[in-house]
Order: sequence, then structure tokens, then C-alpha cells
Amino acid sequence: MEKLTAVEKKVARLIQSDIPLVNRPFQETGKACGLQEVEVLNITRHLQQEGYIRRFAAILRHQKAGYTRNALIVWSVPPDQIEKAGKILAAFPFISHCYEREPAFQNKYNLFSMLHTQNENIEFIIKQMAQSINSHDYLILESLQEYKKISPEYF
Repeated sequence: MEKLTAVEKKVARLIQSDIPLVNRPFQETGKACGLQEVEVLNITRHLQQEGYIRRFAAILRHQKAGYTRNALIVWSVPPDQIEKAGKILAAFPFISHCYEREPAFQNKYNLFSMLHTQNENIEFIIKQMAQSINSHDYLILESLQEYKKISPEYF
């Protein structure tokens, strides 16, 4: 990997924090660092292609958005069924992300799914999920309070 230029670092510094909530956020970013919108987009693509940017995503503050129940559900799923179970769980509209964990938590819980809902009866929802993947060995780790939700800053 080549070293970042001063301009690339400036763009990276701005896009690693909150993106302006406007119609043309990269135009605003460009104004802040003396570039055109297309230049910011090209630099961002280049940084992603070179592996400096792993992902570009929004962070939703679930509780502020009205989701009253949030829980991480960890599942014990046979290794040969992990991919199928993961796809089934990820298809539920109230699951924000679902992933395999290696090594498995407590040497058995190898599939993690994050649930966000306004439905107070999460136990019913989770039982439906369990039936859909034919797994009844799981733990519910419910979010009671959100303490910190920020992205790391590198520049």
C-alpha cells in the first residue's frame, strides 16, 4: 500500500465523521477541503479500492429512532447449517446484522444476530426465528441502555 497524500488524508478525516445531511454531502465535503464533488468521490473510491476504507455505512441510533427493544441473540448452529441459518435470520426485517463468530462464544454460540423492534414481545419474535432455523439453543442479550456509539477516528 502506498502512503496517503495530504489531500487523501484530508478527505479521509472528513468522511470518517458525520456526513452532512444534505442533498449533495460530497459536494459539502469538497467545499470543506477545497475540492470538487467529483474529486471527493474519486478519492473515496480510490481509498476503498486500495483497502484504506473497509466499509462506508450509516450508524443508526436505534433508541433515538424509536426502537424500544434491542437484543443480540446468539445461536448454537451446526457448522454445516450456519450459512443457511444466517441467510434466513438476515432476511427478517427486524434483524440489522447477522454474522458467524469464530471462535464460538462459550465454545458453542457461533451465529450472532442483532434484533431491533418496537414490538414489546421479543420472546415471541425470537421463538419464530428459532423455529425458522430449527435451533432452540440460544441466548438473548438484551440492550438495556446505549452508552457509546461512535466510529473510530484515524486521522
